[in-house]
Formats: sequence, structure tokens, C-alpha cells
Amino acid sequence: MPWLVSGTNEYGSANLGRSSATAALRLARKLLRDGTMDVRVCTPRGRVLQANELGDLDPQQSDMAKGQQRGNREAEKLKRKPRL
Repeated sequence: MPWLVSGTNEYGSANLGRSSATAALRLARKLLRDGTMDVRVCTPRGRVLQANELGDLDPQQSDMAKGQQRGNREAEKLKRKPRL
């Protein structure tokens, strides 16, 4: 669970993990609509975003560094096994 969404409501605080940026944004916006205060999203790299900064987060943001990302062709090559 690399993405952590936290907030406080009348019952206490909650810390909820999500596996992707899209899911974390969806949950954070739902919490805000439900009246949760102090909503924060913590990225896998440790950046903490307040409720007013949620628009700065790119939902397509990858967890991998630029050099580790593979294009579709490279990923396809890895999936195929060479014939002997």
C-alpha cells in the first residue's frame, strides 16, 4: 500500500492505504465530500499533499523512476520466451 490517505471526522482519525494514485485521489475526494477534515495524501516517495493540493497530483504518476519504466515493446519482449 504505497499511497496513504488520512483524515479526521467526528469519530476520530483514519489512515487508509491504496495501491494507486487514482484510487487514492478518489478516496480523498470522497472523504472531503463526506465532511472529513484534515484530509492528506502521502505519496510513495513521502510527499504529503493537503486537500487543496490534490489537483497537483497526476493520477497517472508512476511509482517507478524514469529509467526503470519500460515501453510496451520492451514489456512485450520480456513476456515472450524464446523458442529453442
